[in-house]
Order: sequence, then C-alpha cells, then structure tokens
Amino acid sequence: MNIFERLKNMMTYRSARPAADLDDERLLEWLGISGTPKKLISEVTYFTCLKMLSETLGKMPIKFYQQTDRGTERAEPNAAYDLLKTRPNPQMTPTIFWGTVENNRNHYGNAYVWIRRQFERKKYGGELSITDLWIMPSEDVTIVIDDKGVFGAAGDIYYWYQDKYSGESHVFPSSDVMHFKTSMTFDGLSGAPVRDILKATIEGGLQSQTFMNNLYKGGLTARAALQYTGDLSPKLERQLIAKLESYANGANNAGKFIPIPIGMKLEPLNIKLTESQFFELKKYTALQIAGAFGIKPNQINDYEKSSYANSEMQNISFYIDTALYILKQYEEEINYKMLDPSEVRQGKYYKFNENVILRTDAKSQATILTGYVQNGIYTPNEARSYMNKPRKEGGDELICNGNYIKVAQIGIEEKKEGGENG
Repeated sequence: MNIFERLKNMMTYRSARPAADLDDERLLEWLGISGTPKKLISEVTYFTCLKMLSETLGKMPIKFYQQTDRGTERAEPNAAYDLLKTRPNPQMTPTIFWGTVENNRNHYGNAYVWIRRQFERKKYGGELSITDLWIMPSEDVTIVIDDKGVFGAAGDIYYWYQDKYSGESHVFPSSDVMHFKTSMTFDGLSGAPVRDILKATIEGGLQSQTFMNNLYKGGLTARAALQYTGDLSPKLERQLIAKLESYANGANNAGKFIPIPIGMKLEPLNIKLTESQFFELKKYTALQIAGAFGIKPNQINDYEKSSYANSEMQNISFYIDTALYILKQYEEEINYKMLDPSEVRQGKYYKFNENVILRTDAKSQATILTGYVQNGIYTPNEARSYMNKPRKEGGDELICNGNYIKVAQIGIEEKKEGGENG
C-alpha cells in the first residue's frame, strides 16, 4: 500500500468535490462527457463578473511597508518582494498571476499557490529562501486533514496535488501553500464556488442566451402550424417539414416567400418577447448573478439609474463592500506565509495599493493633492510621485499656511502685547 492509498484510508478530505470521485470525474472529462459546468463561463454576466474581479486584483501592485517609530515607511525590498513585484514565476507577470488566482478563487471556490523554497547555504548554516510562486489548478488539489498525525502533529492541514499531465502526486504542508477561498465557507477550510450556489440562476441565463441565439439563427422566425386535410405517413410528414424549413429558417431566408402546397395553410405561432417579459427577466437574472459576486449594476453595463456622480459612488461602494474583503484576505495569507518571523517582529508587511482603483478625474485629483500639500499632509515630492513626476530639490519639506495656530493658543499673543488691560 503506497502513501496515497494510506492517505485515503487514514485522513479526512475537504475539497470542492469528494476525493472518491476524482478518478471517475477525470475519466468522464477524458471521454468528453464530463458534467463539469465549464460552459457557465459563456454566460455573459457570469463572465463579466469574473473579468471584473480578476482585473481589479490584477491591476493593484503590491507594496512592502514597515511600521517604525516614525510611522509607516517603505521597507527595504527582499527576494520575496521582488517576486511579487516583478515576476512570481518565469511564465507569469504579477498582473496575470493575481488575475488567474482570483479567477480560480471565484470559479472553483478555492485558489492555491505553491511557494517553492530552496535551501541556501551560508557561512554559518543556511536558510530556506523563496525561489518562485506557482498556481496549482484548483480542480487538481484536495485539502487533507491529518487526523492521525501521519506526517506531523494531529490536525495539521496538507494539500494533495495530482498533476494530470505527468500523473505524479505531491503533498505540500500548509506553510508552503497560500490558500485563497470565497467568503461562502462553512468550515473555514474550503470555499464554495458561486456557480454552485447560483447554479439554477446561471443556467437560466444560459438558456435565455441560447434561446436568443437560436432565434437569430432562425432569422427571427417564430414557430408555425401547418394546416392540411388528409393523412400523411410519418416519413412524408418529416420530408414536408424539412422542405418548408429549408425555405423558412435561417437569416438568409428572412423576408423571402415560402411556397405552400395547394390545400395547406401556414399560421405563425407568435410569442412576443415583450408579452413574456423576456428582457425584464433576463435583466433581473443578470442583477442576481452580479449581486452574488458583489458587482454593482453600472459594472455590468446597467446604466438605467446611473449618473456620473452615482457611478463614482458605486465604484467606492464596490471597493468597500466587495474588494476590501478580498484584499484583506489576500494580504493576511501573503503576510502569514511569505514573511519570516524576524520580519514580522520588525513590523514589515505586504499591502495591495488600492489607490489605483480609487482615482478620480484629473480636476478632483489636483484639488485633493493641493489640499494635502497645503495642509502639511504630503510633501510636494510625495504629491509629484502620485502624478508620476520626478522629484525636485527642496520638495521633501512639509509646508502649510503660517497663519494656522493651535486652538489652545488663541488669544495668548494678544494678551502678551496688550498687557492685563488689553
């Protein structure tokens, strides 16, 4: 009995799918009859939500900070920060890397990143250093709880990765895997994908999209009833229907005449989309799917009740209600798994720069930066850096209006100059 058979017999599994079904599902996938709802991505609202969340995370760079006696400052870059900033692995940029992680997190409920470490020898001993980061396909990873203490302490978590290309299996400790999950989790160990929770709603959206596609393919021709006197054999009936469909169906036949044999009458069965409230129901379904992802109406191109000011507030609401939770989860996992204990004691931490999604128009941005500089919050050079301008000599000093004084000092100078009698 090999180690992986022992794992099946001695440990508890937590996964988006049962461990016993892994081989059966993969066999179905190879045969082309898998029931995995990958086609759900073709639903336009579902695709838009995945695209919005993945691009939101991908466009925010990671910064490295340190808490000091003087406050928060930029930390000295280390090897791990260089990976996060420039190239997590040789095949991916940070933008593609984090966008891919977010797509896996939402579509499968869980996303896994393997932290590859390498032992570096030094003069006195050595240490493990992070060499690169790799995304493990979510459908090939199973969460394993070591209830029996096979690998270490009882209750430790491991990640069992099965490479479907090489056929090899790998078991990684929790410290070597960054695990990002959806907010819909009931055990805190694995997240539930939105597509499973909204399966009926998303499939309904797919059906409506398929209906519209078929309607366009048929040249927007509705169903029709053919009336005739007499009785035809099933074979002749099918031949007659096929003949009429060759004249009536398809965009190329739209607006053309249909030859009807003598004694027969063709009556269309008109079902108006307006009467069935097709578009209202389709819009309602889209809003339901977007709401489950935390996406605002204007982000799925619903501008019915939007104005410029309203859209700006929706963007701020999207950051507070949706993106902030996601970013906080990512930052907590990255800081816990990628920082050495010594770096944690020094107050170092990673943080996504959320300012890139909160930028306003040029006029508002200029007003805000000017106010910060004039009131001694930013130095001129700090404000210039936000505008991607080079630093200038003498621009590192805080400035403010010289007429400002403390509230407690109001009236003191007048008393000194005028004496007790004023």
